[in-house]
Amino acid sequence: MYRCATFVLFLALGIAFQLSHGTEVNVTDKDNNLCLYANLMVNFSVSYKVADNKSATAEFELPANVASDGSTCDATSSVLKLTFGEGHSWSVNFTRSEKTYQADNITFSYNLSDTTVFPNSTSNDTTTVTVLTHITPVGVDTCYSCKSKDTFEADLVNQTLWDVLIQAFVSNNSTSENITSCAADVPTTPVAPTTPVAPTTRAPNTTTAEPVTNSTSTAPPPPPTTPTPTLPAPTTGQYIFKPDGNSTACLMADFGLRIGIKKEEMNFEPNGTTVTGKCEVNSSELVLTSNTVTITLTFVNETKTFRLHALNVTGKTSSGVMFSEANTNLSLWQAAVGSSYMCNKEQNYTITSMLTLYTFDLRVQPFGVKKGVFSTAEECFLDSDLSFLVPIAVGVALSFLIILVLISYLIGRRKSRTGYQSV
Repeated sequence: MYRCATFVLFLALGIAFQLSHGTEVNVTDKDNNLCLYANLMVNFSVSYKVADNKSATAEFELPANVASDGSTCDATSSVLKLTFGEGHSWSVNFTRSEKTYQADNITFSYNLSDTTVFPNSTSNDTTTVTVLTHITPVGVDTCYSCKSKDTFEADLVNQTLWDVLIQAFVSNNSTSENITSCAADVPTTPVAPTTPVAPTTRAPNTTTAEPVTNSTSTAPPPPPTTPTPTLPAPTTGQYIFKPDGNSTACLMADFGLRIGIKKEEMNFEPNGTTVTGKCEVNSSELVLTSNTVTITLTFVNETKTFRLHALNVTGKTSSGVMFSEANTNLSLWQAAVGSSYMCNKEQNYTITSMLTLYTFDLRVQPFGVKKGVFSTAEECFLDSDLSFLVPIAVGVALSFLIILVLISYLIGRRKSRTGYQSV
């Protein structure tokens, strides 16, 4: 049985041989049968901090020799996970429906303590970015092929894929000869110019035309415009992360979330959302992946307090527009380590010029979770008993200003009269 490589051999009159120079992986299931096949090339470009608060850029590619021990296959989902170097990994999640399968997202983790790849790095952290793929649904028992370059941008990382050949759900222990090519590889057919049609000469009409009655017609009024419906309050989700093999939660978050991209808003749906992340001494990470959006929240522990330090949101709007926005210099949701942060009132944050985040019934604790429950909460100002004093203080200040202006006016007017009488 020929593999997808049969297609590669004959595609474009045999000029696709360079695909064999990529990273080729065969993943087998528990019965040692082939369940996932991939042959692809990936280039990475990563910006990172060096001394004197400067930045450097590391450029490297996915090596041919990788480990795929973390890859998994089952009937409805598969994961291609490739590990390489000193603590780097690259993975793609696939899900299958009745007739098609699709790639949901790509996750790339890189270890900044690897001095070979990141010389002079000031950080030893392992950073993870997640992006949605551009791969359209592929028919079951079909290979996906894309020779064209496809670049994904997220935070400080650019990933470029090309010469891709993947079959995520292999049956009968052999890859398929059927191919689904990406849109960039499909040649466009030029539109043939239209030939002008010579005008036809009509014979004179010998019948007597009926008299025409002049009438004034009024154009129908335009249909009334329908206002854009207001979104309901988003559903509050409960997100709990437990490290592998640990039954105790290390990071907890409850909130309803609305995402604004340009002028379009959408509610984040907690149903069906997967929760992943990591918990470390000085940082923790919560990754929420729904059908359309992936949100990565990074918290830092500053000995006595914690805060939301970075936010990465990638996804697709309800109108089908792909987006990827990130900010790695935030100071939000700050509270003492060992407590939780809470804000029941609606809050909105401008994350980037394109991204606005709205939170509802927020409570989060990224460090020091004990027995799977939130610790005592530090409330946001909007929830505190002092928040009602703000409008009162503003009103008093305005009243005082009006009285001051009025007194100044009366004094000035009195002086002007006295000066006139003394003349």
